[in-house]
Amino acid sequence: MIGLDIGTSAVRAAEVEFGSGGPARSQPTLLHFGQVPLPPGAVRDGEVVEQTIVSAALRELWAKGRFSGKDVVLGVGNQRVLVRDLQLPWMPAAQVREALPFQVQDMLPMATTDALLDYFATGEGEGETGRVLQGMLVAAQRDTVVPNILAVEGAGLRPVMVDLNAFALLRSVVRGDLATRTVALVDIGARITNVVVAANGMPQLARMLPLGGQNVTDAVAAAAGVSAQDAEALKRHVGVGFAPQAGYEAVAQAIDGTAQAIIEAIRNTFVYYGANHPGAGIDVVALTGGGSHLPGLGQYISSSTRLPVTLGDGLAGFKFGSGLDRSALTGQESLVALPVGLAFGVAA
Repeated sequence: MIGLDIGTSAVRAAEVEFGSGGPARSQPTLLHFGQVPLPPGAVRDGEVVEQTIVSAALRELWAKGRFSGKDVVLGVGNQRVLVRDLQLPWMPAAQVREALPFQVQDMLPMATTDALLDYFATGEGEGETGRVLQGMLVAAQRDTVVPNILAVEGAGLRPVMVDLNAFALLRSVVRGDLATRTVALVDIGARITNVVVAANGMPQLARMLPLGGQNVTDAVAAAAGVSAQDAEALKRHVGVGFAPQAGYEAVAQAIDGTAQAIIEAIRNTFVYYGANHPGAGIDVVALTGGGSHLPGLGQYISSSTRLPVTLGDGLAGFKFGSGLDRSALTGQESLVALPVGLAFGVAA
């Protein structure tokens, strides 16, 4: 299966092959991975703005990536996607999707006819009226997803499934030892930071924060009066949380101020989780996404949250196809996590 991530700064795709037992029983193989940059403004807040540009980038990605098919799983995740805990009367899984519009019509800030709805069951229990399902409602405004689908179809590709980015990250990173712990996944993209807390491999909370690495770059560009490309290089040279070198004081202040806003939003999400799950603390934070590579950021988040922080590895336990150069992906493991997790969605 091929997972497709349409980000603010790039489009990325990963083709994953599973054995007959699926991802739970067999070692997955990464056959192909590729990425193509996008110009500023083509995608804004997770939504395609310039369909022609994004379609052209996707055609280039397929030409370079040598993917074997055109069926893709598309990820979504922005401020117009609502994720909320929801308890439902127990019913067979096949009936849940049919019942959702009637169950949630009074709790959404939009008409159910204008929304794409899904339900992720996390467990069962007994309620006041009998057996119940426990899980998470996902509601996306239809007009936030349609432009992305049109851009994909404009490139000659076929979206067979739309999945929540936060759940995709969980599938790709929370495996092995992390599958038995309470993990906070923090994916820092260009403009959106996805936070999902999972306990024993099951999601407990998911939030999309409207801040990311590009916000830091913009602050550096304004402070130093340089282009976005030069600001990106400056950002990575100076880092965050370090004593500034002579001549870089204004840049360091811009980075620290913007990074602090991102970290505070992440910390507040953890506090909210703790308040709603007494006694169920977070064990470790796993960072993914391009913004996670800012020097010093992991230590900064660890100091602020008092939690251990590691880089999430979306390729842990993978085999690699004969046509894929594994060394070319060194240092990009956290960028591969999202499209790999999207590919896992269908196989799971």
